Amino acid sequence: MGLRIAFALLFLPASVSLLHAQENATSPLAPAVPKASAEVSPQLDAIRGESQAFVDAVNRGDAKAVAEMWTSDAHYIDDSGQSHEGRAAIEQAYAAFFEQYPGIKLQVAIDSLRLVGEHVAIEDGRAKLDPAPDGSAGYCKYTAVHVKEGDTWQMASVRESWVEAQATPQNIADFDWLIGTWVCEEHGVRAESVFRWVADESFIQRTYTTTAIDGTTSSGTQMIGWNPLEGHLQSWDFSPGGGHAIGVWSPVQSGWVAEMIGMTGDGVPTRSVNLLARLDANGCVWQSTQRVAGDVALPDTDEVVMKRKSEER
Repeated sequence: MGLRIAFALLFLPASVSLLHAQENATSPLAPAVPKASAEVSPQLDAIRGESQAFVDAVNRGDAKAVAEMWTSDAHYIDDSGQSHEGRAAIEQAYAAFFEQYPGIKLQVAIDSLRLVGEHVAIEDGRAKLDPAPDGSAGYCKYTAVHVKEGDTWQMASVRESWVEAQATPQNIADFDWLIGTWVCEEHGVRAESVFRWVADESFIQRTYTTTAIDGTTSSGTQMIGWNPLEGHLQSWDFSPGGGHAIGVWSPVQSGWVAEMIGMTGDGVPTRSVNLLARLDANGCVWQSTQRVAGDVALPDTDEVVMKRKSEER
């Protein structure tokens, strides 16, 4: 993978900067991957409309309207693991929920929506209730199977899983080791990222610049900080060409994982799972996996090794 592409993608949905680089692909480092575009599908648009209608019905507290969006024999497993079989049982469950939590509001982010047949589609996303029931901090991940019955799309199966926010917030100071300037260089292409504390050390700002063989440059910026409402570390990313993304960061044994959701400057939805691991005081490695632009799956990037400038730390 070319350095110009790889380093520009650090922490971002990789497809965002990849597409921008292809628009200026005079460099031999530009990979031969076709530009993705958002799928134009009346069927998917109809499902998105049904999903919004579902949110609206929940926010009205209308259990009957919610239940009508399911097939008669639908199967629903909620985030507590409880199973509900059939439309009548689902209506009863929502009615009890609305009675217990009057006025509760639902927010949904669709991460993936794809047709797997003429009359079947699969939706993956995240949902959050406000106020959070019982004060629990976190959000719900879900997978929904939609089927078309006549001219209407309905939910045949939904499975939820609860993602608990950590009781003890990760400290943004965990990223203190990144402060400074990091570089990569390959085949005459130089990439540099500068990390600095801002806002009284409440956030870390990263700015990056890549310089190609012909001297052309591209740049972007990122902010990393604690999201107190959601209860996790989060990044806000702004890339060349008007692309932007939000990342949710979680610690793992080898370092950090960032689940990225964003959009290119020309409106193509993007997502990826990015990995960051510290090698030592002066080295770290990054990789972007599970990359999707629009409905096009992109290959994982190679691992990118970055080194701190020798005069620092």
